[in-house]
Amino acid sequence: MDVTAVASLATSLSQARTGDAVGVLVLKKAINLQAQHAAQLIAALPQPAASNPPNLGQNIDVRA
Repeated sequence: MDVTAVASLATSLSQARTGDAVGVLVLKKAINLQAQHAAQLIAALPQPAASNPPNLGQNIDVRA
């Protein structure tokens, strides 16, 4: 194995590692951005209005 082949292999492995690291960072940023958008959507949901009077649903009939 000559020196140029070893140098070429080392360079290609280094480039692959760099590319993988960049891909992981982009993925992390995308996941964080999606989490922020999901939190904003959940916060924007209106609060449900009480549709029943407050006295309904307070008692349970346990006799059959």
